[in-house]
Amino acid sequence: MIDALHVTPLDAPQPIAQTTAEKAAEARELIARELAAFPPSEIVVTNSFQAEDMIVLDIVRETLPGVPVVFLDTGYHFAEVYQYRDEMAKLWGMNLISLQPEITVAEQESQFGILNQTDPSKCCGIRKVKPLFRSLEGYRLWFTGLRREQAKSRAALQVAEDFTLPSKRTIRKISPLTEWTSKDVWTYAAERNIPLLKLYDLGYSSIGCEPCTSLPLDPNDPRSGRWGGQKQECGIHLQAS
Repeated sequence: MIDALHVTPLDAPQPIAQTTAEKAAEARELIARELAAFPPSEIVVTNSFQAEDMIVLDIVRETLPGVPVVFLDTGYHFAEVYQYRDEMAKLWGMNLISLQPEITVAEQESQFGILNQTDPSKCCGIRKVKPLFRSLEGYRLWFTGLRREQAKSRAALQVAEDFTLPSKRTIRKISPLTEWTSKDVWTYAAERNIPLLKLYDLGYSSIGCEPCTSLPLDPNDPRSGRWGGQKQECGIHLQAS
C-alpha cells in the first residue's frame, strides 16, 4: 500500500520560479548584510574575471568600491584574460591584487616539467591553491561567484559557510549566486551593461588557464572543457583536510 503521506497531490501549489531581478535583489540584501558585519579591511572578492565573478563584484562595489579584488595570476592565462582584466580594472577603478606563485612558470617547468600535462593537480596547487590560501589568511569575509549549476562537484554548494584554511583558521565564504542559472548570469550582465570576456563568444563556457581549457566536451556540462575532463576543481574551493 502506498503511504498517502508521501504522495504529492497533483493540485499542490508548485514553487514559483524567481526572476533574475528577484534573485539579484536577494543577492544585494545578502551582500549588504554580510558587508555590514565586517570591517572593510577584512573583506575580499576573488575574481577570475569570468561572468559570475564580475556580477558579484558589481554588487559588492556598490557598497564597498575599494574592496580588494584578488586575481590568481598563474602565468598560464589566455592573453584575452589579461587584456580583459586590465581593461576592467581600469574601467571600474578596482583595488586589484594579482597574486603570484612562489616560482615562475619557467622555474616550475625547469624543475618539474610541464605539470599541466603530467600532474595538473600539482600545477594547480603551486600556482593557484597555495597563493590564494596564503592570501586569505589576512581576511575574514570572502565573496565568490560560484553557482551550483556550474558542475556536479558544486551541487551541494552553500550560500554561506565557514571555510577552513590549511592553517585551521576559518573564513566566512559567501556565494551569492548559488541558485542562479546561466540565463540569470547573462541577463544580469546585459541589463547592467557589464562587458564580458570575449572568449565566451568563441564558445568557451568555463575559462581557466589556457593549457587546461578547451571548448566544452559535453554541451550539458559547462566545466567539461577544463583539464581535459580529468577533473572539475582546481582545489581552491575544497576544504583543507
